[in-house]
Formats: sequence, C-alpha cells, structure tokens
Amino acid sequence: MQSRFYTLTDYPTGLPKRELFSLETQELPELADGEVRIRNHWLSVDPYMRGRMSGIRTYVAPFELGQPMEGGAIGEVIASKHADVKVGDKVSHMGGWRDIAQLSGDGVTALPDSNVPDQAYLGVLGMPGMTAWTGLNLIAECKPGDNVLVSAASGAVGSLAVQLAKAKGCHVVGIAGAAHKLAWLESLGVEPVSYRDRSAQELSDAIKLASPNGIDVYYENVGGICLEAALSQLNEGARIAVCGMIDSYNAETPTPGPSNLSQLVVRKAKMQGFIVADHWSSYRYFLNEVAPQVADGKLDYKETIKEGLESTPDAFLALFEGGNTGKMLVKLSA
Repeated sequence: MQSRFYTLTDYPTGLPKRELFSLETQELPELADGEVRIRNHWLSVDPYMRGRMSGIRTYVAPFELGQPMEGGAIGEVIASKHADVKVGDKVSHMGGWRDIAQLSGDGVTALPDSNVPDQAYLGVLGMPGMTAWTGLNLIAECKPGDNVLVSAASGAVGSLAVQLAKAKGCHVVGIAGAAHKLAWLESLGVEPVSYRDRSAQELSDAIKLASPNGIDVYYENVGGICLEAALSQLNEGARIAVCGMIDSYNAETPTPGPSNLSQLVVRKAKMQGFIVADHWSSYRYFLNEVAPQVADGKLDYKETIKEGLESTPDAFLALFEGGNTGKMLVKLSA
C-alpha cells in the first residue's frame, strides 16, 4: 500500500513559501509487530508547527528535511499487529500531513465513545481545547469575577478560553481582527476589541474602554502590540498565561520586547509561559469538565475546513494570515 505525505525541502526564513512543501509517495513496508496502519480522515495544522520548521530544537524536535512531517490526525485503523488496537478503531495520533499513517500502536489513542464529531478531538476536545483550559485554570488560576483578556480570541485556543472564562462568571474581553470574528465574539457575550490599524496605545485605550476595571487575567496567544497594550491595563496581582507568540513566529529578525515590561513590577503581576504537553496528566479533568458542555451544545466552537491532502500546506499558511475562525482542519476523503 502507498502513502502520500508532505515533507519540507528546506527550512524557511520568515513566512514559509508554498513551494517548500513537497508531496511525496512511498510504498509502505509490511507491518512489524506492534505497528498499526491508519487511514487518516482529519488532519490538524497548528501555529506551533512553524517552530518545527526552523531546524532548531525548541521544546520539540524540528521536522527533518526530506522526511514525512508530523501533526495531529484522526483516522480509522485498517491493519494492526498491536494487541490493543483493532481494525475499525477510530484513533487520534501524530501521523498527520499524510493520507495513510503507519506507526507504533503505542502512539495512538482510541477516541472516546461520545456524541461529538470525531474531529472535535483535534480541536475543542483536543490539544487546542486542553491548551485553553490549562492556561486559564492551571497557569492563570482564573476565578469567578476576574476581568479576563484573551488575544487571538476567535482562534481554536482563544475561542474556548473566552467561553470557559465566561462560564466562570468573568468579564471577558477578546482581541481579534476581522469583522465577522468580532461579531462572533460579541454573540458569545464577550466584549470584542479589534487590533487592526491600531498602535499599542490605541489598542490599550480600546481595552480600557471594554474593561474599565482593568485586567486580572491575560491569556496571551500573540505578543507584539497585544502584549504591550495588555500590560498597561493590568490590575495589581494580575496573572498572564503565555500560550504562544504568533506575532513573532515568522519574524526574520528578533522582535523587540514591550516598552512597558516594567508594569509587571509595578502591578506585582505574574507572567508564565507553558507547554500543554507538560500538563497532559490533567487531560481527563479537562474532558470531564468540557466534553459534556460540547455534547450538550453549551460551548460554541467553529471549524475552518479545507478539503483534500493537497490543501494541507495552504491551510497551515492561512493560520498566519487570519484565514481561520476556530480550528483549522483538513478533511481527507473517506
């Protein structure tokens, strides 16, 4: 059986160019003991993948040039030599960016028996959802009555963070760009603030207008002017959970830090970065809290879906151009 997969031909500088992604074909070997073969139905593309295209090890190894790329995926097992994985099982795994994955059965997770679509386990009930829950609860220690600010608030992570904060009884402000994203946030009961065509000071003024009592919790996905604007509106003892800095992912030169970082001292605030994989032992607590809300329709989540394996690089690049509302997914034919 053949597998089609994407590989990188070179490590990019700045925003990756489409031609750096090469679609290749290989003949899969016979299954070894303990291996499984999976036909992928859904692929995930996420901003963190840009870091794996740098050729430098960060908190995860970089993609190897000429080798199959990796990412979250959901599919159906079509062959197995693993005692605990059966043909027909629906599973999540990291053998994405390809149509047929062959890997160790120890690296796959059976999807829970639930009333939610399979692809939800790549988004609202997967890594992005777990990231939102972790940053809000374990890092920022959000509590009822807090004033919460979330950047990239219409994305896969941010859109769940704002809703979880609302469910706690918080006043929530969400930063986004496009008009339809701002309208969606408003429909969720969130105070929407646009960053478009604004300086850090102008954005800070808009945040103050949306949250006159300041900010107790800032969920950071972006960096840049969003961070500088947020720092000026912190309350004493504020907590900042840093999930990502998408503003700098494609920067060709080092980006300057915020000019008002001293506000962390003045406001006696805490700013902490985190990697969700370090907190995965809490995934069951996240599922226990969030999965019933998703199944009951109490959480509104959106997906931006591209069709076909060939669209995977374009779906990934669109993440850096505001091309997604909610989770970006690639749907493969059955």
